[in-house]
Amino acid sequence: MGRFLPHPDDVAVELIQRPSPALPRQRLHTIGRGGVACNWPYAWHPGTAVDLHIPSLGPSARYPGYVAWCRKVENGYRIGICFTDEHALFGARMGEQVCQIERYCRLHEDAEPSPQQLEAMARDWVSRHAGEFSHETVVQPALD
Repeated sequence: MGRFLPHPDDVAVELIQRPSPALPRQRLHTIGRGGVACNWPYAWHPGTAVDLHIPSLGPSARYPGYVAWCRKVENGYRIGICFTDEHALFGARMGEQVCQIERYCRLHEDAEPSPQQLEAMARDWVSRHAGEFSHETVVQPALD
């Protein structure tokens, strides 16, 4: 199973159940390509087919995956969503980078930043953190 990227708590995310059949836990661990971890108000069963949707990125920012794990935390649950296909994993990785860049810019803005300042902050974030979101960092060899 690959690494799970942390979704920022201050960026909305939706988990939408898909009608696909659930995957057994062992299958998840052998075909999971990596994923995203997010907070959610209630528990999900591992293996449940879901779409991870990031509303701020638009209606097409929906990434099909499966609940890999679910852990109780103080204010709800931490859910790990794994992706079994390369296309979904790539889209989710790119979406998560955009969410992290948006959060970084919000944390470092004093007033109303200009487009040039936003671009400079985005470049700064990429130079510091893009490696954490690389394919090699997120995807680990399968156990097959």
